[in-house]
Amino acid sequence: MHSARRTGRGKAGSRGLEVAARWGLAARGVIYLLVGVLALRIAFGDNGEQADRGGALHALAKQPFGSALVWAVGVGLAGMALWRLSEAVFGAAGPDGRKTSKRLASAGRFVFYTVVAYSVLSFAAGEKGSGSSDKQSQDVTSRVMDLPAGRWLVGIGGIVIACAGVWIAFRAIQRKYHKHLKLSEMSPRIRKAVDVLGVGGGVARGAVFAVAGGFAVAAAVRYDPDKAKGIDDTLRTFSRTAAGPWLLVAVAVGLALFGLFSFAMARWRRV
Repeated sequence: MHSARRTGRGKAGSRGLEVAARWGLAARGVIYLLVGVLALRIAFGDNGEQADRGGALHALAKQPFGSALVWAVGVGLAGMALWRLSEAVFGAAGPDGRKTSKRLASAGRFVFYTVVAYSVLSFAAGEKGSGSSDKQSQDVTSRVMDLPAGRWLVGIGGIVIACAGVWIAFRAIQRKYHKHLKLSEMSPRIRKAVDVLGVGGGVARGAVFAVAGGFAVAAAVRYDPDKAKGIDDTLRTFSRTAAGPWLLVAVAVGLALFGLFSFAMARWRRV
């Protein structure tokens, strides 16, 4: 299986894609770690930055060599997109990597990371974007609702996102990521640490997706684009529950854990 994939790519191309994949996973880790930190600050009353990708990029840009760091994240995410494209074309690592369902999933991830990489690279080039994730979500929802059967499209999209969130959390709890890791290269202590990061981070990430999808469904049902919420407002919603800011603290810590988990994946994932 691996030899067939290497034949299709070539040894040099395979090595290049491995570097791109690991760089991309690390870049994803930076974004999630920063979003988690920003969400924690919001939970404790600091509303200086939006807790979303845009806020994370602004925070990163303020650091020493910030511009270079943003470029590095953007290039890494572009590498992630290329890696996912290679999986869609040649098949992913593992015994079932060439299944049609796996290839379609990789194709979907390629599209997603292409869009994300483009937005980050545009930011690095000086284009500050169209505002927060909340405003962008409302604008997109409004435009889709103007289409024929747009209300149904928004509702179905919200259900898909919510189900994806539940699926992400469930797979994290089951530790499905184990099949992607080089477990033989990890000590028992590292395995336990990675499981804490993977389960905690996956559950928090899944919860955010599920709640965001629920808001999209609510926007469709009420025919009100303002009910749709981006990552920032979705996170802020956790602090408005009966648990108060402590639920947001738990989710924020979970997102930061997922960022650290992405770093672990960059080191030990099979590519």
